[in-house]
Amino acid sequence: MTLSFGDYEINLDRRELRRAKRPVHVQPQVFDLLVYLVQNRDRVVSKDDLIASVWSGRIVSESTLTSRINAARKAVGDNGENQKLIRTIPRKGLRFVGAVNEQPGNTQPVQTPLQQIREQPRKALPLSDRPAIALLPFNNMSGDPEQEYFSDGISEDIITALSKLRWFFVISRNSSFTYKGKSVHMKQIGAELGVRYVVEGSVRKSGDRVRITAQLNDVSTGSHVWAEHYDRNLTDVFAVQDEITEAIVAAIEPQIYVAENFRSRRKPPNSLDAWDLVMRALSHYCG
Repeated sequence: MTLSFGDYEINLDRRELRRAKRPVHVQPQVFDLLVYLVQNRDRVVSKDDLIASVWSGRIVSESTLTSRINAARKAVGDNGENQKLIRTIPRKGLRFVGAVNEQPGNTQPVQTPLQQIREQPRKALPLSDRPAIALLPFNNMSGDPEQEYFSDGISEDIITALSKLRWFFVISRNSSFTYKGKSVHMKQIGAELGVRYVVEGSVRKSGDRVRITAQLNDVSTGSHVWAEHYDRNLTDVFAVQDEITEAIVAAIEPQIYVAENFRSRRKPPNSLDAWDLVMRALSHYCG
């Protein structure tokens, strides 16, 4: 498959960008970003879309994303000032606005690298030496689709608050929210995200009352480390979100510490790593 615009063409089979039949050198991420924009030129592409497709949901800084977008513009003779081909839509994202001609290269449909990545099962990630935790989007059990914003808001606030605790890793929203609305076994999530702990929960609203349930799971054993529910009056939605977030984070941190301490004690001395030694040392110091 070849995508051509102006005197540029993208050959998806060879993963090449050419101008006037001459190859244009681009980094692989920049090439994938450009392909994604061209193939989705009928809509505005958000930054979350780019991160999920090009970086497979990994955490990406704003400066890295901006540099790749600038590199894609430069590769096709565009820039942020003129925006002849890649246009920025304020507070929405990006859109490729050039006229594109598609030319099939084979009789069989060709999958782009991005399509192949999406269709292949996710590979298991290695566990970090420090504990890692993923918070799945809380399930909206209110039966009201308009309450989806509240359950997502709670989930995002907890992820943000947990990420401020530097002694363990927190999986980004872009990665954990890919499981929204899906029924996936906890061990599969742990393997795909490379985490030992998964937080899940639900939100139920009735009138002016809301009940939020959260539980911390140990993926390796399949057991619940901690669980709690919170009942509140919805006098101020944001105040309730802040209060519940603070309560859940305050409960999760010591529970992970206790679980990690117990895990390190179960390991034989010859298999301890630096983190396990720290956990054992702290237990003696605090005791």
